[in-house]
Amino acid sequence: MKDKQALLDGLAQAVTILNEFIATIPADSLDLRRGEGFWTINEYVSHLADVQPMLLERLQRFEAEASPEFVPFIPDDDNGADSGPPNMPTTAALEQFADFRRQQLDLLKAVDDRTWQKTATHPEYAQYAFYILVRHILMHDHWHMYRMEELWLTRDEFLTELQ
Repeated sequence: MKDKQALLDGLAQAVTILNEFIATIPADSLDLRRGEGFWTINEYVSHLADVQPMLLERLQRFEAEASPEFVPFIPDDDNGADSGPPNMPTTAALEQFADFRRQQLDLLKAVDDRTWQKTATHPEYAQYAFYILVRHILMHDHWHMYRMEELWLTRDEFLTELQ
């Protein structure tokens, strides 16, 4: 865990990076759908905001439980069917992302080394631990920010189609 401080710094910086990045994108590009099955940039921002409460709850469970067991996070509508990506107003999504990230960082800075070393079970992953979750949060942020940049700037013939 030599990179603990780097992870904390990266999580804190993600808020500024996302805000400044979104501010550079013309408003009419935020809701542009590049093709069937593609999310809009705003849907990605909304997704980042939407998952933060769940991620905070997982961090809290690691702190509170000896050996937490998690289930996959699959956002569903009330009928159990995929309701598609969230789509909240961009400003509200950015505010929610920042608010929950502050709460996550407060928790991360307060927990002891024992919590950072805790493991858990999760059916999606061969290994799952507090440290892995923290790193996963950072990588998740940046993967989606990269995808937003790709959707904004990449010409159609070079745009990655996700499965």
